Amino acid sequence: MSLTLRNTTRTSPPRHPYEAMTNTILGRSYDVTLVFVGRTRARALNTTYRKKTYIPNVLSFPLDAKTGEIYICLHIAKQEAPKFDMTYTQYVAYLLIHGALHLKGYGHGATMDKLERKHLTAFGITKQLV
Repeated sequence: MSLTLRNTTRTSPPRHPYEAMTNTILGRSYDVTLVFVGRTRARALNTTYRKKTYIPNVLSFPLDAKTGEIYICLHIAKQEAPKFDMTYTQYVAYLLIHGALHLKGYGHGATMDKLERKHLTAFGITKQLV
């Protein structure tokens, strides 16, 4: 598995074990590109590929069975984190996990929520919620 990490913003992303996180969720043979983007690029990607005009917090694009891309908008992550009772750093980790689960084929719902909590706990991002 290879993780390619790019930051196209002026903000440094939080430090996390991104490669270990994606390896755990997607497996070692999956190639992931993780890109931290600003609002303009996030909106452009959302408009172009999803025909939605809002600025997303995370976008996942599976390219084939073993390759995908995750885009995280750091500005939106910072803005939304308090709504989810998380710090900015915790929320960025959550968005990576969320995006990776989408690449794995999961849709929104109870199963995805349970897996997100499991991975957040496993990586020491949040305490286990009952």
